[in-house]
Amino acid sequence: MSTRLRVADLRARKPGGPAIACMTAYDASFARAMDAAGMDVLLVGDSLGMVLHGAPDTLGVTLRDIIYHTRQVVCGSRRALVAADMPFMSYATPAQALGNAARVMAEGGAQAVKLEGGEWLADTVRLLVERGVPVWGHVGLTPQSVHRLGGFRTVGRERSEAAQVLTDAAALEAAGADLLLVECIPAELARAVTAQAGVPVIGIGAGPGCDGQILVCHDAIGMNPHPPAFVRDFLAGQGSVQQAFATYVSEVQAGRFPAA
Repeated sequence: MSTRLRVADLRARKPGGPAIACMTAYDASFARAMDAAGMDVLLVGDSLGMVLHGAPDTLGVTLRDIIYHTRQVVCGSRRALVAADMPFMSYATPAQALGNAARVMAEGGAQAVKLEGGEWLADTVRLLVERGVPVWGHVGLTPQSVHRLGGFRTVGRERSEAAQVLTDAAALEAAGADLLLVECIPAELARAVTAQAGVPVIGIGAGPGCDGQILVCHDAIGMNPHPPAFVRDFLAGQGSVQQAFATYVSEVQAGRFPAA
């Protein structure tokens, strides 16, 4: 019987913890090290377009890319839940989302898919969940909308924008999303989303008040020459990449990362 974590296991950790430690992964070797370090969730992120392909954004990542890398991450891991990003324009309609999510799960082996967007995605999320696809919703800074947002920036500083983040998160949960991700929003707004939600809320650049945290793995081990301000180099002073990942897991679970 599989010993992998499932979305139900993560949902059972809210409230009360321990905090959920997540990280992006793109290949079997890194997945194996993260899994051995006790990582709860490995996300095959479309961030691979930036950290592996060298692109300025995530928009060029294809469904084929995601399936290929998801298969590698699944092969390299045993315990962690493996989720995969749905790439840009692969879920523009509910029917398109269903077909493509089916491929990511059947061909790639993902246990959940992550979609960026708010209220407009409710019907899509509802259809996926009704058909047995676990969904991870993503609000706040949504990198696939970077051109419309005007760049990679904090979302929710203005009252109207903050209200929309709360509305979007509630709509995704009501539609059946099993997890939520909040990216680059003020810490107080992230705490409000987490308090409002009945499902685990994972943060990145959103302060310490979430149910878990996620980082891009290359950021977490100092491979980004211009890391975001909220990133810490967990490889510094460590003897191995696996130890760096284990330190990250323990710091997240202990509530020491991220700091206020």
